[in-house]
Amino acid sequence: MPNLVVRTRAECPEMKKAANAIEQAAWNDLGYLNYTRAHYAMYAGLLETYADYQLCLVDEERGYPVAVANCVPLSCRGIDGLPPEGWDWVVERAATRAPSEDADTLGALAISVPAIYREKGYARLMIRELLALAERRGLKGLVAPVRPSLKARHPRVAIEDYITWTDERGRSYDPWIRSHVASGGRVIGPCVRSMVVEEPVGFWENWTKQRFEQSGSYEVAGALVPLEIDIERKRGRYAEPNVWVSYAVAA
Repeated sequence: MPNLVVRTRAECPEMKKAANAIEQAAWNDLGYLNYTRAHYAMYAGLLETYADYQLCLVDEERGYPVAVANCVPLSCRGIDGLPPEGWDWVVERAATRAPSEDADTLGALAISVPAIYREKGYARLMIRELLALAERRGLKGLVAPVRPSLKARHPRVAIEDYITWTDERGRSYDPWIRSHVASGGRVIGPCVRSMVVEEPVGFWENWTKQRFEQSGSYEVAGALVPLEIDIERKRGRYAEPNVWVSYAVAA
């Protein structure tokens, strides 16, 4: 087993560069998600502002991260008030928090693990590290707009139905939701507009390598729901659903 330690992006420029590379590699095939309004306008700034919240799981022997977890502190009205805008809401809520408004919750944004290091338990380890960070910061809980890992295989199944599916052991069908539940998380419900990207048809043709000549719903590789194309408006809209999961943090 490698000797693993947790560091942050704030530690040094090299760690920041490595963390960026890990995240970009893990999400490269879904790069269009970088164009939600919140991601495009606010995300990079939040990573800088809260660099000491961005966790890197480092293989000490190699001196390089094998997993990265991104999160931000925010003021949350409680799990009953979690909106249908999930990931985008967490970013916007953290970015617009007034100095006088105390943070009480940690908002998880992403856990990125390169393909070569997957299925080693690193993602679950990073969930635990996020909870430990929330506890150290005196926050009361953690909320995460979780991207279900197998939903892309069932793009035309409503997220409300998908999250009710179970495996032969009665656990959540989706492995990533299952990991969160096994780590102590509670599934609150779907956030149906977690990440919304609306761009010209040409943008989508460039990303998907598909031609869209008629209005309609189109399945796209890796997407959790179909892309909606409106030829009259010359626009395509992708509204990705995620699943709200919450954790209570020990006092």
